[in-house]
Amino acid sequence: MTVFIFLGSLLGAMAIGMPIATALLVCGVALMIELDNFDAQILAQNLVSGADSFPLMAVPFFMLAGELMNAGGLSKRIIALAVSLIGHVRGGLGYVAVIAALVMASISGSAVADTAALAAILLPMMKQAGYRLDRCCGLIASGGIIAPVIPPSIGFVVFGVAAGVSITRLFLAGIFPGLLMGLALVITWYIIARDEPVARSERASAREVAKTALDGVWALALPLLIIGGMKAGAFTPTEAAVVAAVYAGLVGYFIYGELKFGDIRPAMLSALKTSAAVMFLVAAALVSAWLITIADIPGEVARLLGPLIDNKTLLMLAMMLLVIVVGTALDFIPTVLILTPVLMPIVKQAGIDPVYFGVMFIVNNAIGLLTPPVGTVLNVVCAVGNISMDKVIKGVMPFLLAQIFVLALLIFIPELVTVPAKFFYGR
Repeated sequence: MTVFIFLGSLLGAMAIGMPIATALLVCGVALMIELDNFDAQILAQNLVSGADSFPLMAVPFFMLAGELMNAGGLSKRIIALAVSLIGHVRGGLGYVAVIAALVMASISGSAVADTAALAAILLPMMKQAGYRLDRCCGLIASGGIIAPVIPPSIGFVVFGVAAGVSITRLFLAGIFPGLLMGLALVITWYIIARDEPVARSERASAREVAKTALDGVWALALPLLIIGGMKAGAFTPTEAAVVAAVYAGLVGYFIYGELKFGDIRPAMLSALKTSAAVMFLVAAALVSAWLITIADIPGEVARLLGPLIDNKTLLMLAMMLLVIVVGTALDFIPTVLILTPVLMPIVKQAGIDPVYFGVMFIVNNAIGLLTPPVGTVLNVVCAVGNISMDKVIKGVMPFLLAQIFVLALLIFIPELVTVPAKFFYGR
């Protein structure tokens, strides 16, 4: 009955058009009434304490870093370097899109920001060279979803806060799975695009490559600074977010000269609006999480999954299938916030490594950004590329299947996550 009230109140509030954060509060009130424990003061206290978290301060600063990176010309130089290196090979601009997505993912951590930047710069180039627009949009959208997996990741920050798992470990454990996602896209692009009659750009001379590399070295140094600093213990993920934002601003303003003083205010406002929405979602979700625990909803779900508790692989498969289904209807952050308090007690009971589960959970939710009808990054490439959603869905399917294959691989071979993770954080 409690599960029914939880789902019914949440889905009912969303069905009548309530924002998800408000729907989560309605869900919390419904659970309090069902438990005969309604107290507006407790509700308000949990709402405030939900947002009162030092690790969550990483969210606005990583958002700001992404905005400054795009406004200051760092994104453009990353793409220019990739074009000079492999733009001349058949299908070269597709490989450029994947490489640029990997590098940009290690700077901003926002799938939407990375996808928008990649699409704005690469889609006109690919269209002019004769590439199929639907395939290009699908590839760029699929590359954009690597951002929540490779550190710094806003998704890992939110999950780490909600689940009580080390954000630094989550960051470092996400590196290898993110690279696998990029490799899957490269292989898929090679298979489907090798016969396309597209114009090749001229091979850049060694001098041109060196010039582009020298120009882009400041942009490429940022991911090394963030990841290296966290691995060395020089700063926490929250401090890394501040370093990223300051670095992107200084490089864009003083070195590249493309970030003007007037650009800073719009960048800060954009980051502020997105961060406010995320923070309110987190606060509302943690109210529901507290009540979910009180109502023992994880216990009810655990009883349903009881036959699988002793088989970690089948349990992970069942939980990942649940996340895929929910991800088709909900956006990234709401899915993380709603399912984390439900699934984490089951994960602990089954003895599954919380860091491993966190990586799998975020990879799965990132894939959800490609699944209609929500498919946030699909909407971004539709808007930038001026193409209909049905064409983009057709173009993204091969890449979506490739990413699902990577997810399945990580489920059945968990060492692909755990072994590199231990290497990165030392034990």
